Amino acid sequence: MAPGHERCIYCGDGQGTDIDHFEPKSLAPLRTFDWLNHLLACSYCNSNQKRNKFPRAEEDGSPLLLDPTLQDPLNHLRLVLPLCTYKSLTAQGAACIEVFGLNTRGVLVEGRRTAYGTAKQSVELWRIATDRGQHGKAAEVVRIAWNRPLADVLASMFHQSGHPAADLLFDGEEETLGLLRDQGLRAAFLSRA
Repeated sequence: MAPGHERCIYCGDGQGTDIDHFEPKSLAPLRTFDWLNHLLACSYCNSNQKRNKFPRAEEDGSPLLLDPTLQDPLNHLRLVLPLCTYKSLTAQGAACIEVFGLNTRGVLVEGRRTAYGTAKQSVELWRIATDRGQHGKAAEVVRIAWNRPLADVLASMFHQSGHPAADLLFDGEEETLGLLRDQGLRAAFLSRA
């Protein structure tokens, strides 16, 4: 759910300082030492948001929280770029929005707004450096863009630029949309994702 350098796998904003037991120890004591049950999270998501919450589907008991190491969050969550809030596409997406407060924690929404502006600047800087033949500088722009907090915004921008309604999603952002669709830029940025 959260690309970036040592970022929380759930919110993408905080530094991943805690090891979260995806399936809580209280519910699955046999998974306490299972490496696949350990995820890097920020202390806020781990201790304040998730704690021992682990919602399950009523029909079959399957987990409703996404395990981002096994599932692509883009199949369950869509970032509404102009609002910088998430829309659920599935019951799992809805559970993540609720449990982690992805839309109710103002600091996350504001952080995504800033990340959206920064991501647009990054793709523009990449284009300028590439046009000038400064390939090392262009590569550095890509590296920095993916290692910033809330890099999920950048991933969503690329994902949504290919959507049939992208012109509406990026209303007023034709230049950014054009850059996101540029094959050279896509190759440079997505090879680092």
